[in-house]
Amino acid sequence: MTNRRAFYEQRAAFRVRETRRYYQHLLRRQYAFWVPPGLRVLEAGCGLGDLLATVKPARGVGVDFSPAMIDLARQRHPELEFQVADAVQTPATEKFDYILLADLVNDLPDVQAVFERLQSVSQPRTRLVVTFFNNLWRPVLNLAAKLGLKSPTLMQNWLSADDVRNLLHLADWEVIRTDTRILWPVRTPLWSWLCNRWLAPLLPPLCFTVGIIARPKPKPDPACQYRCSVVIPARNEAGNILDAVQRTPEMGQGTEIIFIEGHSTDDTWGEIQRVAAKNPLRNIKILKQQSRGKAGAVREAFAAATGDLLFILDADLTVPPEELPKFYEAVRSGKAELVYPMEEQAMQFLNMVANKAFSLAFSWLLGQKIKDTLCGTKVLFRADYEAIARNRAYFGEFDPFGDFDLLFGAAKLNLRVVDLPIRYRARTYGETNISRWSNGWLLLRMVGFAARRLKFIP
Repeated sequence: MTNRRAFYEQRAAFRVRETRRYYQHLLRRQYAFWVPPGLRVLEAGCGLGDLLATVKPARGVGVDFSPAMIDLARQRHPELEFQVADAVQTPATEKFDYILLADLVNDLPDVQAVFERLQSVSQPRTRLVVTFFNNLWRPVLNLAAKLGLKSPTLMQNWLSADDVRNLLHLADWEVIRTDTRILWPVRTPLWSWLCNRWLAPLLPPLCFTVGIIARPKPKPDPACQYRCSVVIPARNEAGNILDAVQRTPEMGQGTEIIFIEGHSTDDTWGEIQRVAAKNPLRNIKILKQQSRGKAGAVREAFAAATGDLLFILDADLTVPPEELPKFYEAVRSGKAELVYPMEEQAMQFLNMVANKAFSLAFSWLLGQKIKDTLCGTKVLFRADYEAIARNRAYFGEFDPFGDFDLLFGAAKLNLRVVDLPIRYRARTYGETNISRWSNGWLLLRMVGFAARRLKFIP
């Protein structure tokens, strides 16, 4: 320990110059993409604090065992708090939303002990962001160090991505996603831009740096229950309104049903009024949509909702309302933060091929397994929806249905997304408002849009 501290004390004077290197610029940009601004953030092994400052925390605390590093960090970033401490002795005086370990794990004597210690400064919604060098680049880095092109380090662990995931598992962290964005760490005209923007997302095994985002493993509390709001956008669905009320179960601490009627040409609005009047024992709200499109309907209804959990139920009832308690339990238990159904039934061969192709594309885009992207039924916490809405400017008003707005927003905020196998039912009233060809075209557009905003980032 003394030798490690002495080594980094001597290196402190050189760190200001080293932080100007192109790789450090790329790493700070990567963390700024992962970590939303305005949160409580802890960085272990913070060095000069430049990366911590880059994520713009509402409260930022940096910990490093080098007093010389901490002195420089305090001078450079007086708005942040810095403490002298070893990572395995991180002061457990408060909880943080994000914990950052940037290129630190390969330098730690006991990585598992640090991961375990960081549990004491986390809460169920905390995200741990870990980056480390890809083993494939080990010979190149060793040569660069000998040539003075890389900052010198002590003997490294050289952990693989699987090693880090296993250590996280042993320390009770659940991996949400693995992300790689830096393919070429040296500023090279045109080449570095081509590699890091366009090739890195396509060649993750070759990337220079591996990033892993994890959360504490859920510890369900059976006594913890929530109020629920089930939003049902309804356009030309008069024949399904009564069934929607009768078949939607009471969940948790109570369930409100919110119908929002969207410019129907049949008697959907009149039927909603009649059904609500005849069921005074159910907590039913009725709204007429002021905007256009399903996305607008959902946003208006969510604004009127009072529940802790927000459900979207398609008014065609092809996802049976009786299945909603499964969605509720998946979120209540902490096993998921955004839940949507996955179709569990046979399909035509061409549909199956297309579904598989889009499943692979969206899983790559979002960093989590995604199987059925077009089903409108979903559930998430109100607080998570509000966070997605606050960050909506990153994607803009691009989605007429609202399904991708939630999926992309959840991925950007590192939420745990789970698809729940559900057997769909045939529609018993009315006709679908979408077609196979329009579905396919919409999915292609969303793949291209998400690729530019989540993968091929300027």
